Amino acid sequence: MTRQRVTIREVAEAAGVSTQTVSRVLNNRPDVAPETFDRVQQIIAEVGYSPNMLARGLTQGRSHVLGVVAFGVEYFGPTRVLTGIESQAAEMGYSITLNLIHRPETDDVNGVLEGLVSRQVDGVLWAIPQVGRNLDWWPERAKRLPTPVVLVGGMAGQESLPSVGIDNRTIGRLAAEHLLAGGARRVGLITGPSRWWEAREREAGWRETLAQSGLDGVTGPVVEGDWSATSGEAGLHQLLAASPDIDAVFASNDQMALGVLHAAHALGLRVPEDLSVVGVDDIAEGKHFWPPLTTVHQPLIDAGIQAVTGIDEDIRRLAQRRRPAEPRAPWTMRLQPRLIVRESSRPPRQAI
Repeated sequence: MTRQRVTIREVAEAAGVSTQTVSRVLNNRPDVAPETFDRVQQIIAEVGYSPNMLARGLTQGRSHVLGVVAFGVEYFGPTRVLTGIESQAAEMGYSITLNLIHRPETDDVNGVLEGLVSRQVDGVLWAIPQVGRNLDWWPERAKRLPTPVVLVGGMAGQESLPSVGIDNRTIGRLAAEHLLAGGARRVGLITGPSRWWEAREREAGWRETLAQSGLDGVTGPVVEGDWSATSGEAGLHQLLAASPDIDAVFASNDQMALGVLHAAHALGLRVPEDLSVVGVDDIAEGKHFWPPLTTVHQPLIDAGIQAVTGIDEDIRRLAQRRRPAEPRAPWTMRLQPRLIVRESSRPPRQAI
């Protein structure tokens, strides 16, 4: 026999309070006496009351659902961001509806956004990397939406855009500084796809740091990969063909760095004695490569968490009807990466 759902009226009767008081407790309102709050909470636990979130959302004008638009779940970075989004959404009482885009340069932005709005989501998290001009729509189109939108990933740090992302230029700087500190004389680079904003930013940080070192000839050749281990393996062969004297490689993600390690072993190069190698991402398997991979850790889960926290504040502002007279200023958050030193790179030289 199916158990009948406990109602808010039954909770109120058992606690000896009004249904309005129970509602205030459920919404964690401050205008409830502490002893009353505790008694209602105890009754809720005893009778197994579970609020009807759909009805509650209609009453509050909210669905408690976040729309998430994502790409590249086969890649390490996007999956970590989604992990952070999902965990923080659950922590804050949101469900998510996930829309996977199979081509990052999609031209169906309006269709995706209108579909989410029609489902009455409270906010949209756009977790699509910036590839080519695929975010040109963002500044104007997002302003016209009836719900907040936050970008997670590419273009983080642009002052006109609510966004959360990683400081990718610092990734390139950290890798280059570490290789130089280990005595590198000629540093090659295997980038990600050149149409990806993250790949270009990492290259820019790498170039700026090597240029500022004052060392002649330290900036080695650059080859383009596609984030895969196969492209990293091919990339090392291309770097050596262009410059046989390279003694260090910065690979723009750990998968490509794995390909570099594989190719170096096949060529009889000792890592790190002959070739220092640094990757990006800090994938779990990196410490089990041989030699264990030096890498730049990205706080990707934190990016997802901060995106949900930020959009929740925007949603609450709208619920308090602070628009359009008091719109929240566009906000950005750039999280800082950190270097993880292992045995694939030469340690910093001792000062004399």
